[in-house]
Amino acid sequence: MGLEGEEGSQQPQLVLADKLFLLKQPDVQDINKVRFKEEVFKHVKDNDMVPLYETLVADSVFEMDRTLLDSMRAKIDDELKKLDEKIADAEENLGESEVREAHLAKSLFFIRIGDKEKALEQLKITETKTVAVGQKMDLVFYTLQLGFFDMDFDLISKSIDKAKSLFEEGGDWERKNRLKVYESLYCMSSRNFKKAAELFLDSISTFTTYELFPYDTFIFYTVLTSIISLDRVSLKQKVVDAPEILTVIGKIPHLSEFMNSLYDCQYKSFFSAFAGLTEQVKLDRYLHPHFRYYMREVRTVVYSQFLESYKSVTIEAMAKAFGVTVDFIDVELSRFIAAGKLHCKIDKVAGVLETNRPDAKNALYQATIKQGDFLLNRIQKLSRVIDL
Repeated sequence: MGLEGEEGSQQPQLVLADKLFLLKQPDVQDINKVRFKEEVFKHVKDNDMVPLYETLVADSVFEMDRTLLDSMRAKIDDELKKLDEKIADAEENLGESEVREAHLAKSLFFIRIGDKEKALEQLKITETKTVAVGQKMDLVFYTLQLGFFDMDFDLISKSIDKAKSLFEEGGDWERKNRLKVYESLYCMSSRNFKKAAELFLDSISTFTTYELFPYDTFIFYTVLTSIISLDRVSLKQKVVDAPEILTVIGKIPHLSEFMNSLYDCQYKSFFSAFAGLTEQVKLDRYLHPHFRYYMREVRTVVYSQFLESYKSVTIEAMAKAFGVTVDFIDVELSRFIAAGKLHCKIDKVAGVLETNRPDAKNALYQATIKQGDFLLNRIQKLSRVIDL
């Protein structure tokens, strides 16, 4: 079973991770859960995934089947025996590259059966037998896939750092570009949306990491992260008018309307597209933990954009523009103003919003004063030390 996946196909373990995630979500329909459960069971059984089977039995997803467990264990023992024989044969009779291949085969076997600890151990052994930077990089990609299977952020960030230091020794552009997508997925999963958007946009014309997700999903992530990270000019240039995005965006429900209505200030359409997208965001394994945060950030962007056009505007006019009630806008804005996300104040009596955006010059002046104070404090402390 290929772990790379051919062009356009996801690494099987990551497909499995998505199904395991969806099985736990209350928003997924029961009929779909039945299908996911069957598909997970088939994958576990076909690949002798003993560690995962035991976990799922403990979580009451499956009932314990002793016969099945014993037969999977027997198959694993049998396969390991063959793999160890191949390693011994290669070490005795063949060259260095065959020894490496035999060790790699054992690593991939542990990945296939879902034994993370043994897979990591075996990948380390394989690395000691590996000379070429490109091949070392491939081992890091396998490690990253293991990390993304169970969202092991520590393993992921260490592996990305390791890959970057490997690239200082050399490495080809194709692998460097692939690493960018792995890093952008890590940034998005750990809520660094700005960096994620930057890296996604950088990879848009060189995308080949089908083992992580299909190209449509890549575009979905690129648009979502860009909308809350870029200013209007950059959004237009890099996203709204990008040919790579335009060719795919129509295939993703609500995404085109979401992006274009925001840029074209069609706020009613924006809110309806936004509502349509919420489920996709909520049921995405990488975005799910940041669902509420992302929804808040998007609303901050869109409310700020609307308010930027006015010195003052009635709450009623804003509610009308968004196609919502006055009460809804009142509650929303109060919350965002209190959190320091919007620069305006509500005059409840007049039913008016007054913007009080701090201009750039004022912000710069405040920052200069702050730095000046900081510097003076440092000098005073230093002079006290010298006087001593």
